[in-house]
Amino acid sequence: MTAGKRWGAFGALLAVLALAVAAVGAGVGASKTNAQAPIVIGWAYDSKGNMAPFDNPALAAAKIRVSQVNAKGGVNGRPLRIDTCDTNNNNAAKAKSCAASLLGKGANVIFTTCDVDLATPVVQESIKRGKLTLSTCIGTDQMGPKRFGSAGKLAFSFGNVAQDEGSAMAEYAWRKGWRTANLATNTYLVYFKNVVQAFEKRFTQLGGKIAAKESYATGANNVTAAVSRLNARKADVIVTSTAFGELPALVSGLRSLGNQTAILNSWAGDGTYWNTPNPKVTNYYAVTYASVFGDDPVKAVRTLAKQIKAGTGGFLAGAGTIDGLVTAIKRSGGSTNGATLAATMEKFRKVPTLSGLVSFSPQFHTVFGRQYRVIKIDDNKARYVGAVTAKVVPKI
Repeated sequence: MTAGKRWGAFGALLAVLALAVAAVGAGVGASKTNAQAPIVIGWAYDSKGNMAPFDNPALAAAKIRVSQVNAKGGVNGRPLRIDTCDTNNNNAAKAKSCAASLLGKGANVIFTTCDVDLATPVVQESIKRGKLTLSTCIGTDQMGPKRFGSAGKLAFSFGNVAQDEGSAMAEYAWRKGWRTANLATNTYLVYFKNVVQAFEKRFTQLGGKIAAKESYATGANNVTAAVSRLNARKADVIVTSTAFGELPALVSGLRSLGNQTAILNSWAGDGTYWNTPNPKVTNYYAVTYASVFGDDPVKAVRTLAKQIKAGTGGFLAGAGTIDGLVTAIKRSGGSTNGATLAATMEKFRKVPTLSGLVSFSPQFHTVFGRQYRVIKIDDNKARYVGAVTAKVVPKI
């Protein structure tokens, strides 16, 4: 081989080595960049529709919590980032497109709205892509395999499961000395129905009696008829789980008839934004995540409520969900893989979050065992009157 040929071959070898070094260097750089890349939360929410009173406060609280996490260095050195899109009153087609858009932009985790029926298009789009999918406040056991099959192992809610919530309501009623109850079931949502079913199961276990059962539905224009029938049956407490226009209609309807029986509602009936001026809301109770009336027992909760000018305690689940996600990522060694995070979350047992202690199980991918605040409204003025934690999660 001539000298020219030898140098040519050596030059070619150097070129190959240079490319190899460049490739290794690029790999190292890419690894470093990926390790520092944001963990993206894709949030599909309802900004102006029926779920806006629940979705907006949760999102606002989550943004503040993300800022606090990032100020302390993020999660394993990676900052959190929230990207949003609007589901336009949870229109099914737009919600699906919304989720697809977030996933297409690189979302590592998907957050969705606070009702499992309305959240289904987003959940299905997300879990089929293998992403951990969370709701801040869905309140049924259907956010998981029960509704979505094996892929539903990726779906969780940081809301309180209806069986737990209804049980807590029953235990509070028993504590108050209420021994008979009229049940008023809004059949519009699974959550509404399951809360009342769980209340009945636990209340009767405790020795309580059900005096009457009535039903109505959002949008069915039949709440007035239900009110009339409820008014005809005496009981110590009237129990419901409802929101939307039927909530003020039920309460004001009873009070207009002169019926001052205590009314006990789920967290769906939190807040005073729905109160009627005449008759004023009185002798009304609701269980919720937090008091937004300046008297919550936890200082950090009071501070956050004031920051976002929260109208209902549901805001706290937004911050709590961020806390839970952060814990899951850390316990998973920094992984954002959907299956890995889901397996970690299913093992949560009394994990501390700003919203309280969070537990999941293979059966319940929605929180059970968390403490509820009890809010009472008299003369349209609300205040914190105590706390309750369900001792039993009844089967319904």
